[in-house]
Amino acid sequence: MIDRYKIITITHHDLNVNELEKFVVKNEADALSQIKEVMGIEELQYLSTCNRVTFLFYTDEVMSEDYLAKFLIAVNPELAKEKVSTLLRFVKVFEGAPAVEHMFSIASSLDSLVVGEREILRQCKDSYTKSAGLQLTGDNIRILSEYTIQTAKDVYSNTRIGEKPISVVSLAIQKLLGSTVKPTDRVLLIGAGETIELVSKFLQKHEFTNISIFNRSIDNAKKLSDFLKAKAFHLSELKSYSGGFDCIIACTGATDLIVTQQLYEALLRDDQDQKLVIDLAVPNNVARSIPNDHDVELVDIEALRELAEENMKFRQQEVGEASKIIKERVNSFTKIHQQRQIERALIDLPQEIEAVKKRAIEKVYSKELEKLDSGTKELIHEMMDYMQQKCVGIPMKIAKKSLVPEK
Repeated sequence: MIDRYKIITITHHDLNVNELEKFVVKNEADALSQIKEVMGIEELQYLSTCNRVTFLFYTDEVMSEDYLAKFLIAVNPELAKEKVSTLLRFVKVFEGAPAVEHMFSIASSLDSLVVGEREILRQCKDSYTKSAGLQLTGDNIRILSEYTIQTAKDVYSNTRIGEKPISVVSLAIQKLLGSTVKPTDRVLLIGAGETIELVSKFLQKHEFTNISIFNRSIDNAKKLSDFLKAKAFHLSELKSYSGGFDCIIACTGATDLIVTQQLYEALLRDDQDQKLVIDLAVPNNVARSIPNDHDVELVDIEALRELAEENMKFRQQEVGEASKIIKERVNSFTKIHQQRQIERALIDLPQEIEAVKKRAIEKVYSKELEKLDSGTKELIHEMMDYMQQKCVGIPMKIAKKSLVPEK
C-alpha cells in the first residue's frame, strides 16, 4: 500500500541551480498529463522551486534505471541519450515510508537551502492545488498532501526551527525596530534595487511614513516612492538635501563610497541626536570612519551575515527534534493510509449486501415467503434490515481494530 508512494527528486544538494533547469517541466498542463500517461503513473504531483524539482508518484512502477532514464527523456525530450546517464547520478529516489518521510521533510524545510524557511510550505500547498487542478492526483496523494501540511505545521509549532531570522534584510529590519527610530521618523533609502525593495516592504508593513528615496535611476526611485508614498530624488541631489534624517539604509551597486564622512556631516547639519545607519552594500556604501566622530550606530552587512550564520546554527540544532516529529507522523500516516485503503475497498459493501438481501427475498426464498402471513413477513423483513445494517459495520470495525498496535 504505502510502498506505492515514490519520489524522484533533484536538488541544490547535488546539482547547481542552472543544471536543475534540465529537469523542469515546460508547458506543465499538457506535458505533465502526457508524462503521467506515458510512464504509467496512477497519480502525480509536481513541485518545482528555485532549488529543487520533485515528482511525487503513486504507482506500481519499479523505479529501475531504465525507467528513470525514460522518465527524464519524457520530462525533457531535448536531452541527449548520453547526457541522461550523466544526469541520473544526481537523481534521488525514495519509495514507501522513506518517500513519505522525504515529503514531510521538504514541507517542514529540513531539506531546504535555508532551514526553517516557511515559504516551502506554501509552495507545497500550491504544488498540490495545481496538480489536482490538472487532474493529475487522486485520493492517495490528496491524503498525503493533507497530512504533509499538518506535519509541517506540527514541526513549526513544536520546534524552534523557524525562529531567529537569517536573511540580512530581516536582520536589518530587526535592528531598526529595536532602535530608537520611530515609524514617524525620517528615513533615507539610498538605492532602489532588489534589496531596498525588500526593505521597503518591511517599512510599509511596520507603517513607516516619512521616507525619502535617492537613486541613480529616478524612474526606479519613483516606482518605489509610489509604493511607499515617499519622496523620490536623483542620487546627485543627496549632496544638497536639507531635510535631515534619523535613519539611513543604503544598498547600491556603486564601487565607491556614497556616504562619505563629508557628506554625512552635510546631511547631519547641527543635529546632535543619535542616528542609525544600515549599510547593506558590497562593497560598502558608507564610510566606516563615521562612528568615530558622531553618535551613530553603524550596522554593516558583514555583522549581519555573522548574526545570520549564528541564527542558522541555532535552527540546525532544531533539526533533530523536527526529525523525531516527522518519523512519528510517518508511522501515523502509514496507519491512516491503510485505513483509507480498507474504506475504499469496502465502499461497495452496502450495495452488495443490499443486492444479496434483495435476491434472497425476490428469488431464493420468494415461494416460502408467499406462504407466510403479513405479520411474519414484516418481522422477517425487519430482521433482514437489522442484519444488513450490522453486516455493513462489522468488517470496518474488524479492519480498524487490526490497525491498532498491540500494547
